[in-house]
This record gives sequence, structure tokens and C-alpha cells, in this order.
Amino acid sequence: MEKLRDGVLCMERKNRWIAIRTMICAGLITVVAVGDQWLKYKVEKQDPDSFPRPFPGTKDKIWVYRNHNGGFPFGFMEKHRELVRLIPMTLTSVLIGSLMEMMRTKGRRMEKICMSLTIGGSLSNLYDRYVRGYVVDYFSLRFGFLKEVVFNLGDICIFLGSGLLLFCPYCAGKGVCPASAEISIDKKQEVV
Repeated sequence: MEKLRDGVLCMERKNRWIAIRTMICAGLITVVAVGDQWLKYKVEKQDPDSFPRPFPGTKDKIWVYRNHNGGFPFGFMEKHRELVRLIPMTLTSVLIGSLMEMMRTKGRRMEKICMSLTIGGSLSNLYDRYVRGYVVDYFSLRFGFLKEVVFNLGDICIFLGSGLLLFCPYCAGKGVCPASAEISIDKKQEVV
């Protein structure tokens, strides 16, 4: 009877941690997607003739734009709107499914954070594609080749999250990325 009670308590503790991890990732996804949509809203409601312009206080290193991109980055596949909607929707669905499966296990924190960043940025851009018919890009860094690139917060999160996600498996194997490494706290419990 005591083993059954211990097993139930262990399962309750495990389910509680799964819920906490899921809420943290869901919160990060929400902050990225809603934050990006709020910035897009602020840009869209301004006079189009006031763009582009330098962002105040940045010594002309950041410029604010109001670009509407109907395709992938740099207008790639702009004439194929249905594919431009379908491909990111499919990839985002796969990422969400992978993240939900990953939530069932402890560890791999960095990968969960990276996937959450990528999903948040992707959901914001998907919203634009389906509701507006284009993605709103609103700022540019005035450094080297980046002067020609206009992007949004969602794009940065997609780039950062997917770039770090590709790097995480390499780090975890080398012990360089402690957030992704798995360690055991208690011999009776699952790997943390």
C-alpha cells in the first residue's frame, strides 16, 4: 500500500512539473507573439509617409520602417501566397507537437526555450499572413549588410530560437550547454 501511495505522489509531482514547464513555455510563446503583434499594431496605425526614419536615441543605428511582405524573407515566393501560408503553418505545427512531447520529460531546458521562441515568432507572422495577407516588418539595424534587411521581433525570435536549437544538441554532448544537459537528482525519480 505504501508503494502505491509513493507511486501516486511521485506521479502527482511529475504531473505538476509537466504543468509548470508547459506554462513557462506557453508564457514565453505568448509574450513573443503578443509583443510582436503590439509593435506591429503601433507601426501600422502611424502615417505611412513618416517611414522610414531613425529610431530616437539610437544615433541612426536603428531605423523604423513600415514594410508589408507578402512572401518569405526578401519577398521570396511572394506570388505563391498559398504555399507561403502552408509551409510555415506545417513547420509551426511540427514544432508545437515536438515541444509538447518534449514537455513530458525533464531536462533539455535550452531546447524548450529555443522552440518556444521560434514558435512565438512564427505564430505572430502566421497571424499576419492569415489575417492581413502580409507580414509587417518594422525595423532595420544600420550595420553592414543588415542595412538592407527589414524585420520584426518575430523574425528575430525565429532566427535566434532556431539557430540556438541547431546548436543545442552539439553543446549537450560536449557538456558546454548546462541548460540542455541532463542530471539526476534522485535515483528513484526520472532524469531531470
